[in-house]
Amino acid sequence: MLSHKKPDSVINVKVEFGEGEGKVPLDNIAKRAEAYKPKERVTYKMIKEYIEAKYGFKVHTAYIAEVKRELGLPMYDAPNAVEELKQPRKHPRKHPTAEKAEAIKDALKHFEVI
Repeated sequence: MLSHKKPDSVINVKVEFGEGEGKVPLDNIAKRAEAYKPKERVTYKMIKEYIEAKYGFKVHTAYIAEVKRELGLPMYDAPNAVEELKQPRKHPRKHPTAEKAEAIKDALKHFEVI
């Protein structure tokens, strides 16, 4: 019901954009807006593509997740995650080789995650 409430008072503001005295320059607004722009979320796909292009081998998403866990980085909920696995996990988590772990860390540095 708050959306139907009438305002207690109104303030009218007139702003002129452009160059000159008393006007707000558009360049400054664009620069300030850029500073507030959130960083693009780095996806596992972006990390995998970077590693394949730079190092010439592929890494599994499980390896990326394992390195992120080791570094204490935030993990996001997968949109396709299920509450309970249909079959219990037979094998423990796979750990990447030292070479792949270093490549993943390099990719995370490249994308400014770490």
